[in-house]
Amino acid sequence: MDTTRNVVLEAWMAEHGYSSNSLADAVNRALERLTGRMGGLDGSSVRAWKAGRVMWPKSATRKALEDVSGLPAVALGFVPRGRPSSTPAPPQQEDPDMKRRTLVGGIAAAAAVAAAAPGTAAPRRIGMSDVDRLNKRFAEIIASDHRHGGRLGIEQRAAALADEALNLQNAGSATQRVRSSLYASAAAFRSSAMWAAIDGRRYDIAKTHMREAQALAEMSGDQAIKFRIWSHTGTMYRHMGRPADAFAANDVARNLHITRRDPMFASLGMARQAAIHGAAHDRTGTRRAFDQAQDAMLRADPGDYRPVWMLAFYDQAELHSLALSAHLALGDHPTAEYHAHRCLAALRPHMVRSRAITTTRLAHAQLAQGAADAAATTAMKVPADAATQHARVTRMLQEFGAALRATAPRSSTVQAWTEHTATWRMAA
Repeated sequence: MDTTRNVVLEAWMAEHGYSSNSLADAVNRALERLTGRMGGLDGSSVRAWKAGRVMWPKSATRKALEDVSGLPAVALGFVPRGRPSSTPAPPQQEDPDMKRRTLVGGIAAAAAVAAAAPGTAAPRRIGMSDVDRLNKRFAEIIASDHRHGGRLGIEQRAAALADEALNLQNAGSATQRVRSSLYASAAAFRSSAMWAAIDGRRYDIAKTHMREAQALAEMSGDQAIKFRIWSHTGTMYRHMGRPADAFAANDVARNLHITRRDPMFASLGMARQAAIHGAAHDRTGTRRAFDQAQDAMLRADPGDYRPVWMLAFYDQAELHSLALSAHLALGDHPTAEYHAHRCLAALRPHMVRSRAITTTRLAHAQLAQGAADAAATTAMKVPADAATQHARVTRMLQEFGAALRATAPRSSTVQAWTEHTATWRMAA
């Protein structure tokens, strides 16, 4: 059969950044939303559309494609069965699709006239450039978090940007791909607000952000952001002293498909599992989870695409940081000290907040082994802004000071520590 290439579909795919494989994936997901079952399209299916070998896809597939593109199938260059592409159907045989094309054409013409009228603006088209702009703002939030940690200002900025992403949904027309990306951006910002609240020990507020982030992530269908939110939830419950809830939340993250596709996500899930085992005083579980996390990290391809939040923080240093937390909770202070030194040696320069937390934990591990002088010297290396403005660091240093005074009362070390902390308060 003689076929004609669907140049309209090709042009639309090029404009919106779709490859044959990525469009097939998007339509499969839309089919799952419509029918409850994942579609079976692949790149060859889309290539058949472009080549004109399939000129009129099945009805469910057409509906899914229309949901993805925001356009009727005929506007994407598809031709209903029984109608040659070069010969229009006679009026008396016009089918509903032709009527719809006529209606769409009439609406488009009316819209063009309205746009030309004085004082009238054409409806805005929301595109991937709007998503890219939001993603740049998200990278700025991530950078602020690594510098400053759980400050209220970071939480508020992230929450405001989540609202901005949602407002774009109603600001104009958009394809299904763009709408899903906007929901993913909103979920990412809301998860950053959640993390800032967790890091600042504002747990009730963190739960509010959590619920909003989870709903947005479901609407986006983005596996990576779902993982981030549930993994954060596990960390929140660990900090709250609720290991059973922490395990349950972290298991949701670890059971997502993305952990099977990318060993780096599997590694992070197991590393946080190790920290929860430590909080639950399970030494064997901690060791086993840490070994699995390390093995998965070594299997991960460093060149694979990963979201900015993952690239910005999860590496060998973070793995040692989580092991440090676990062994401190277990009371295994020599092993905790080992992981602290390994973490500090591997930390990247932008991880300012993480360096302050790790340094404070190292001081705790040293003090618990009877090295009061070395511990105090370590604790004094924490920068004044982290010591006074990061809620988690502030509390850990207060606990360190109390333990130091109990260990070496009326010593010169305690006196030096007291004088040093006074300079922090003055700096604040």
